[in-house]
Order: sequence, then C-alpha cells, then structure tokens
Amino acid sequence: MKPVRADKLLCDLGCGTRKEVKKLILSGALRINGEPVRKPEQKVSPDCDMISLNDKPVLFDEFEYWVLNKPAGILSATTDPHQKTVIDYMGLKRKNMSPCGRLDKDTEGLLIITDDGELNHRLISPGSCVEKVYEVSYSGALPPDAEERFRTGLVLEDGTKCRPAGFQDAGPLKADGLSGLSRAVVVLHEGKYHEVKRMFEVLGCKVVKLKRTGMGPLNLIDLKTGPGEFRKLRADEIRKLKEI
Repeated sequence: MKPVRADKLLCDLGCGTRKEVKKLILSGALRINGEPVRKPEQKVSPDCDMISLNDKPVLFDEFEYWVLNKPAGILSATTDPHQKTVIDYMGLKRKNMSPCGRLDKDTEGLLIITDDGELNHRLISPGSCVEKVYEVSYSGALPPDAEERFRTGLVLEDGTKCRPAGFQDAGPLKADGLSGLSRAVVVLHEGKYHEVKRMFEVLGCKVVKLKRTGMGPLNLIDLKTGPGEFRKLRADEIRKLKEI
C-alpha cells in the first residue's frame, strides 16, 4: 500500500473526525516506529511501519470484510437521519463501509459489509449473476405451474421481466405463530426492488417472512452466524468471494 497521511489513516480507521485526529497527533499520541508524530501531514506506510495510538498498536488492513446475519427492522444503508442502519447496529467506525446490495428493512439474513468497492460492485452487478438464496414464508396457494414460471422468468405486474430463478417447494410451516403458512426456497441471480415479494404477488400469494441464507459461495450454515450476529470474514471466505 502507498504511504498515506497520518491524519487520513486515522480518520479512515474511525479514530475520530479530521479535527479530533489532528489534536491527537499534535499531542504526541501517535507514534511511528516508536517515535512520536506531531505533523498530521506526515506520511505513514501501513505495510511496514509500526504504528501505535495512545500506546496501543494500530492494526491496518487495506480493506475490511464483515458478514451480518441481519435482523428485521434495520436498514441496509450506510447512514439515515431517522432510522438505525446496519452500520449503526454493528458499530462500525471505519470510513466507506457499505453493505453489498440491500435487504428490505423487514428482511433478515446474510449481508456482506465492506469498504472494498471493487468487490462490492462485482457482487451486486447484474452482469455478475451472483446467486442469492432466500427462504420464503408465504400465505396463499401457488398455482400448479409456479415452478415452471420461476424457471422461465416471471413477469411482474408492472411488466418487468425477471431472470430465470430457482424454486423449491418446502411444504407447510408448523412453527408457533406461523401455522397456515407455506415455505419455499427461491434462488435469484439479480436484485430487483422487492423482487421476491413481487414474484409471489403476481402468483397470488403474500410473502410474510423473508430471509436470505446464501450469497455466492457463502451461506449462513457454514458461516455459523446466528440471528443478529456479525463477524469479520476469514481469509478463505474472502478468497471465495473474490473468485466470483
């Protein structure tokens, strides 16, 4: 990584605002290779310099990669003046962290958050056709040709043509509070607005609960991330994403 200004490095790591970081540096709290740095513009090489702030090591990765098993009620956004976002929920301070695609506020499940803009673009670009797997709980009765219509590409009520999608009937739900509903697994290769919900609407059904369980090579079972939990991705998991 190229050398970077000391104040920019600390800001990018979420150590404070530019003004707050400048005060830290001027106070001598930042040390490079054991020597105090008192100039915010001094260049630092994160790959080879030993960096500490208030006598604590500053560890720097060029990018960070997180997975969140998103709970319902949280916005898949970076900032919002009125509602809690996934960035707020996770307490991420690092600059430019952003979810890879969006899950509706009431939708749960797998969400990747990173500041690697190139990977983010690849994961959500329509041309990449990254597989996304959803567990659907719905009310109503699907028509007999539902699977075929998913496979050939549903046409939504506004005339939008969806890409071919995978569909598997998973039978009736018996969980408390969900009796009378049915289950299905849907596999998409795109990310249109409210797509799964609109697919079921055009088939005469209503989605009551929606959860994304897989994205590309990752799935919640292998990630061992429970509802509401989050963690950094391991090196092998990042490598799998980058191989898409």
